[in-house]
Amino acid sequence: MNETEKRDHQELEKMAEPAAHPASANRRYTCSVEATLDVIGGKWKGIIVFHLLGRMRRFNEFRRLMPSITQRMLTLQLRELEENGIVHREVYKEVPPRVEYSLTPFGLTLRPIIMQMMEWGRGYEAMLAKREEGLDALAESTCGLDEKLN
Repeated sequence: MNETEKRDHQELEKMAEPAAHPASANRRYTCSVEATLDVIGGKWKGIIVFHLLGRMRRFNEFRRLMPSITQRMLTLQLRELEENGIVHREVYKEVPPRVEYSLTPFGLTLRPIIMQMMEWGRGYEAMLAKREEGLDALAESTCGLDEKLN
């Protein structure tokens, strides 16, 4: 690792440290995948991060993009991502108050992971579609039973 990479790595570590999630702050992981899933696992966090990859968002934008998430759950998930140093919450002193969410530099390091998850999901959806086609074909086929029944 060259000096620039070391410096960048140290800066990323510093960004994550002060905003550690209270539940995970003193936790020791036995596997780095466990640590990753602790931060971005669950039904909504990966989707929230995905929607923040392109630009900052306001709370109601998330509600429109993810209509099945409750207001309470969205608030909790955003708060946890913020506490883990993934999301930055900017509150503007306006009336009415305006709040915008964006990824921190540390949160942006999740881009390749989220994009790979998207690609994997596309492949999984294609596999499911093929499986469905096969089941539909079986359901439509009489497998020669119509001849035996007559």
